[in-house]
Amino acid sequence: MAIIKTSDQEDSPKRPSDNAARSDGGERSADKLKESKSLTNRRSSILSGKENSQDQKADSSVRPDNIDEYIGQTRLKAMMKMSIAAARNRGEALDHVLFYGPPGLGKTTLARVIANEMQARIHMTSGPALERPRDIIGLVHQLEEGDVLFIDEIHRLSRVAEELLYPAIEDFVIDLTTGKGHATRTMRLPLPRFTLVGATTKAGMLSNALRDRFGFVCRLEFYDQDELSKIVARTAGILNSDMTAEAVAAIASRARGTPRIANRLVRLVRDFGEYQQAATIDGELAEKALESYQVDKFGLDVTDRRLLEILIDNYDGGPVGLETLAATIGEDADTIEDVYEPFLIQKGFINRTPRGRMATPYAYQHLGKPPSKRVLNEFGNDARQLEIFKKADE
Repeated sequence: MAIIKTSDQEDSPKRPSDNAARSDGGERSADKLKESKSLTNRRSSILSGKENSQDQKADSSVRPDNIDEYIGQTRLKAMMKMSIAAARNRGEALDHVLFYGPPGLGKTTLARVIANEMQARIHMTSGPALERPRDIIGLVHQLEEGDVLFIDEIHRLSRVAEELLYPAIEDFVIDLTTGKGHATRTMRLPLPRFTLVGATTKAGMLSNALRDRFGFVCRLEFYDQDELSKIVARTAGILNSDMTAEAVAAIASRARGTPRIANRLVRLVRDFGEYQQAATIDGELAEKALESYQVDKFGLDVTDRRLLEILIDNYDGGPVGLETLAATIGEDADTIEDVYEPFLIQKGFINRTPRGRMATPYAYQHLGKPPSKRVLNEFGNDARQLEIFKKADE
């Protein structure tokens, strides 16, 4: 398999805001701002599912090469395995595939696996990089029979680029227009049959016309503890790091159901173990390493816990509006809604109600906070089943 990285977001033109920040001799101040943001937002490099530069360097060595090595997503794997086998038997390209779900669950890895299984080249690009018609035209004319075209963040395609893709992915042709005015001519050029693999974290932002052109629309789910433990053990083996079963379990329990975070934590724990000159990393050492990075047993970091503390201490557990919560914690509302809340809601620490955000009894128990009468009345018998609430009743 050959991987052709057709374009990258880093190569796209700089936004006006970047140019403005660097205009009045402010290059050093812009660099300081970046450094400040990276220090204050440490979760972007540890507990965020989004890929960073360190992940790009390390993930290539730990990514599975075929579908049998890919861990998790059992039902999706079974469906893809059957479809790939059938397409290879017919000697045809696989139907177009759309993967959607939270970042870090393996959408890019699955695209590479599909290309490997189909013994095809993969061309990799992203939605924001395809701004102009010539970007799409140049991209599809590189394709050969059976190639895989992977577009990450496909929901960010421009309207013009998306409309140019319609005939390419449906009829394997592309329409070109030359000349102006009365001399305008339209040409329809044939394309080789290829497989488009799209990936998005926001399926709702895809137009119906684009979504309906995919033969497979697959949602990737969060991973359970057993699956993450297998991923951690495999990654530790590839990195030549000797870890006990207890250390593997400690890392897997803090990975927030996301393989990318699990692999990131493995690297951090390995580095901590090497610093401590430990030949084998056991459960105690792994927990000590993770505590040094302020990641608790549920995978919550300092900001997660701070958000829950504000809900409980400042607003008696809620309900409180998103904008008020954002102003109190010092983050913008979009960051709280897109980055912090999903995992806290998934784990049952926060309820999102029409009146605002509310802390659940599990949030009180996790932080060791005494429950208020309002929470006892709100959650009733369900709250009193928790140990901390039993003590409060006594």
